[in-house]
Amino acid sequence: MSNNLVDKSVLKSFVPPSALNAENFQELAGKTVVEEVAAGKTIFKAGDNDRKTVYLIEGELEIIADGGTTSLKSGSDLAKHPVANHQPRKHQVVAKTDSKITRIDSDLLDILLTWDQLSGIEVDEISVVEDEEVEDDGGDWMTRVLQSKAFLQVPPANIQAMFMRIQEVPVKADETIIKQGDDGDYYYIVKTGKCKVTRPSKTGSELILATLGDGDAFGEEALLSEAKRNANIIMTTDGTLMRLSKEDFNELLKEPMLSWVTNEEADKLVAEGAVWIDVRLDSEFKNNGIEGSTNIPLFMLRMKADSLDSSKQYILYCDTGRRSSAGAFLLSERGLVTSCLQGGLQGRSA
Repeated sequence: MSNNLVDKSVLKSFVPPSALNAENFQELAGKTVVEEVAAGKTIFKAGDNDRKTVYLIEGELEIIADGGTTSLKSGSDLAKHPVANHQPRKHQVVAKTDSKITRIDSDLLDILLTWDQLSGIEVDEISVVEDEEVEDDGGDWMTRVLQSKAFLQVPPANIQAMFMRIQEVPVKADETIIKQGDDGDYYYIVKTGKCKVTRPSKTGSELILATLGDGDAFGEEALLSEAKRNANIIMTTDGTLMRLSKEDFNELLKEPMLSWVTNEEADKLVAEGAVWIDVRLDSEFKNNGIEGSTNIPLFMLRMKADSLDSSKQYILYCDTGRRSSAGAFLLSERGLVTSCLQGGLQGRSA
């Protein structure tokens, strides 16, 4: 086995690594090594649960299943995609010739893809609070929160626990609450005061994306899939924030808003009128999307949400369930009925 890293131009030809932004691509490239396999060597067997995404770099592989054997040659369109990508494995794969492959940690790849697609959507459609609309209504932030679509699916006991665990934090004008690039740690609700959502522009100046006021919440997307913060939140007035820890957010809010379904349950729901949504990239969807499904990549879900039929149920899927769970939470916040395919495509029958 070689310890050489995969040539970046080769890695850039694979789907979906080719779609990663520069920072996340470099993160992946630094952990992706070339493995040399001799002709006749088994790369993985049916039933293995190795949590690896395998790509063919050079040579030819045989993919063996009950229905027969197929060949996969390097440089082909099929070789741009992972080899027989199911978990547990449904095929045996053997090197037909001396070959070179790479085994990428599936969780690492999936997390990088989720970070990549969540970046840019956290603040795309935050409700902007116009100055003339902000009035002192006695600080009734709690009522505004409870009336939001995000909390309709949360059990009353969880709401009660949330209000018991949530912390009140006094803040000052010009104080930075969230810094772009940091890890997600809290979910915030504005009790009193105003804050602005900013990012640096290409020229280095501050670009104000939105203004938030009493009852507005922020920071949830960065907690959904351990994504990095992708904007700054800065107080423009003195005020008070309520914050919920990442652990409490996941336990009390995230999990109740996620509904997981098995393959059989999903197929039954679709037969009854539910709609598949593939939240992966277009290149991934074209390779092995479920027949009849609609492709809306995760980063586009916010923009497309208003075009979805609120009378229908939507079943979201990706390779593992990580990206689809983030997408389901975003759609649930908007009042849509969603479920996630348990185990993703890697766990679905071939």
